[in-house]
Amino acid sequence: FALGVTEVDPARMNLLVERFISKERNEPPDIDVDFEHERREEVIQYIYAKYGRERAALAATVICYRGRSAVRDVAKALGLPPDQVDQLSGIFGWRGEQSLDERLREHGFDPQGAVLRRVLKLTAELRDMPRHLSQHVGGFVISDAPLAELVPVENAAMPDRTIIQWDKDDLDTMKLLKVDCLALGMLSCVRRCLDLLRAHRGQDYSLATLPAEDPQTYEMIQRADTVGVFQIESRAQMAMLPRHRPENFYDLVIQVAIVRPGPIQGDMVHPYLRRRRGEEPVDYPSEDLKAVFERTLGVPLFQEQVMKLAIVAAGYTAGEADQLRRAMAAWKRHGGMEHHRERIIRGMLERGYTAEFAARLFEQIKGFGSYGFPESHAASFAGIVYASCWLKCHEPAAFACALLNAQPMGFYGPSQIVQDAQRHGIAVRPVDVRHSEWDCTLEDDARDQPALRLGLRQVRGFREDVAVRISAARAVRAFVDVTELCARTGIDRRQQELLAEAGALRGLAGHRHRAKWAVAGVESQLPLFGRASPAEEAVVLPVPSVAENLQSDYARTGLSLGPHPLQLIRPRLRAARFADSRSLRGQPHQSAVRAAGLVTQRQRPQTASGVTFITIEDEHGAINVVVWSQVAERQRRAYLEARLLGVEGQWECVDGVAHLIARRLTDMSAWLGELDSRSRDFR
Repeated sequence: FALGVTEVDPARMNLLVERFISKERNEPPDIDVDFEHERREEVIQYIYAKYGRERAALAATVICYRGRSAVRDVAKALGLPPDQVDQLSGIFGWRGEQSLDERLREHGFDPQGAVLRRVLKLTAELRDMPRHLSQHVGGFVISDAPLAELVPVENAAMPDRTIIQWDKDDLDTMKLLKVDCLALGMLSCVRRCLDLLRAHRGQDYSLATLPAEDPQTYEMIQRADTVGVFQIESRAQMAMLPRHRPENFYDLVIQVAIVRPGPIQGDMVHPYLRRRRGEEPVDYPSEDLKAVFERTLGVPLFQEQVMKLAIVAAGYTAGEADQLRRAMAAWKRHGGMEHHRERIIRGMLERGYTAEFAARLFEQIKGFGSYGFPESHAASFAGIVYASCWLKCHEPAAFACALLNAQPMGFYGPSQIVQDAQRHGIAVRPVDVRHSEWDCTLEDDARDQPALRLGLRQVRGFREDVAVRISAARAVRAFVDVTELCARTGIDRRQQELLAEAGALRGLAGHRHRAKWAVAGVESQLPLFGRASPAEEAVVLPVPSVAENLQSDYARTGLSLGPHPLQLIRPRLRAARFADSRSLRGQPHQSAVRAAGLVTQRQRPQTASGVTFITIEDEHGAINVVVWSQVAERQRRAYLEARLLGVEGQWECVDGVAHLIARRLTDMSAWLGELDSRSRDFR
């Protein structure tokens, strides 16, 4: 904070310095710094340049075999054909209750076959064995002496990088300082957004000068209108927001930390929410513990609170409390908590707490400790959460534009980002060689917010260097037709075809069929003929149908500014009694419903006891689907492969949070024809 590296004031936030450095640790401090993900390589090369390649190197990380990678390598080594290798990899990627033999038979394999038995035996032996060394995401070791005198180093596969052959645990054992130079996509997005505001809106903000504690921003957060923002955009976070209803910055700190494995597995989420809503009394066993837990209503949510608890209730020093935190983080793997158990209970008994309370509290913090989130990290993240939310609330066009230019990142793809911008009243204009740069840009519009012009980066397979040539040529004078565009920019045939397929030539050639015809007629002229083109008779080409345009949009840009695909098949869906997302919002709690939509996300968190959260979308918005493991097992193909998913189940709406609990899944992808829609799947 004193150096300007972080915006979090440790005194105002009442943070423990011993969380990072202490006498008892007798080791270098724990330093993590997040940079813009687009500038990560710049930061890495800066470190090498400042300290020298001989004194700075990235740590390694050991990549171990998991089921999919093990079976893939074994099957390849034993000579199985590529299609069978892919099938086996997919089988091992499925985590469910069905036995492996059943899954193999379902895909046409004989589990008793000699070759397959050998594959399975070797795969089991390879699991969790080291496969190869890779680079740590950003862990740098910097020394005052040549590193080769201390540790084994080697040149990385990537140019201009040096790595140490040890991982972070080895480095910890050797007491070597490691600085984590990490990358955050949202920092790139925020920086891009602030640049856009400076250039187009005359607003010169920084992260530190954005208006604080803005009521409109918190109202937006409470509505869970958080598509694209930092941290609180996931399904779980959006389900929590209407219940938690953050009203100030510290509420955001809690929001960041509460949807984490620790509080969830420690059963701390619901008690906190009940106390916040006044449904459960908040009491503290002592004034000392009240000082520790008052800001979180008596519920331990942060690692620092566990440390403070040990200090005030059991007589630990601050450094010893950090040792407790470390022991909790590792006890499931290495044990070592019994010493702390005895000391905590003894210390609490000496200070007047009951044995029952002391034992119960210890078990609670033990279960919480291995997943607990640091308050310092949560506070840093909350600052970015607030900044991204303020920008989305007050400058939605610039925020959406910056978000598209910072892709890939976050939970949502360009299609969902564009639809969200349109729902917020932003005019989105298509990719057009007459206007588009490589990045998405802002253009003047009659409305309060500028229009968003999609950039050439949205065209799949299109090259940035070609986009730069187009922009440079257009700056000299406007293009007249496709032939002149190609002649002045030297675009090759493949790039021409991509522009035509994406609809980016509509201003020069008309609809897609005419654009493709125009591109097909572009010929490289020999010097003898100069730029003369033979005269051609006008050809009348049919206008593409709405469905054809939609398919081309999704195939080439992954999104469409035309009608939503489900709008085209809505009459058919209505006849099959599938409701749309807008009508679902009026359905009573626990009513039986049917809905269908494009699958945009599948998420199966490890802490969700086998539950998968699927997001489907239609022309009116998103529907959150909850799929229990038994349903997923019974209808695995639809669950895993459907692009258009039909769901029958029970509609649940509590505290403004709505879910469709699936009982039956149907793969309706055939209704889409050749539409290329893709989901983002997370675990």
